[in-house]
Amino acid sequence: MMEISEPSSETKLACSRELHPVEPLWKRVPTRDEQGKSLSDFMMIVPKLGTRPPHYIQKTLNEIEQVLAAYRQVVIFADMNLKLNTLWITVKPVPGICLELAAAVKIRVPEALLVAHKQE
Repeated sequence: MMEISEPSSETKLACSRELHPVEPLWKRVPTRDEQGKSLSDFMMIVPKLGTRPPHYIQKTLNEIEQVLAAYRQVVIFADMNLKLNTLWITVKPVPGICLELAAAVKIRVPEALLVAHKQE
């Protein structure tokens, strides 16, 4: 079982909940780390989140923020789009981290769904 600890005040993630004109993710998402290594990323959907009451949205965002803080050593970028109900996360290339992090989000936000390519 995975345990996620609460972040301390000195390890809080930088977070912005301000509204800005939307720039496409491909313009904002980093693709390489400081050493030039390719980064990994994945997307999750939180169905109907943007239509929920404000207190529910805030609680969900807080849960996601706590997960991201617990994985701050590997999380490079995260974006929650409430219009599309999508969560995009970019991480350092650590084997298995995308599935582990997605599972951690799913534990805290059970309605969250990992978007994946269906293999034939």
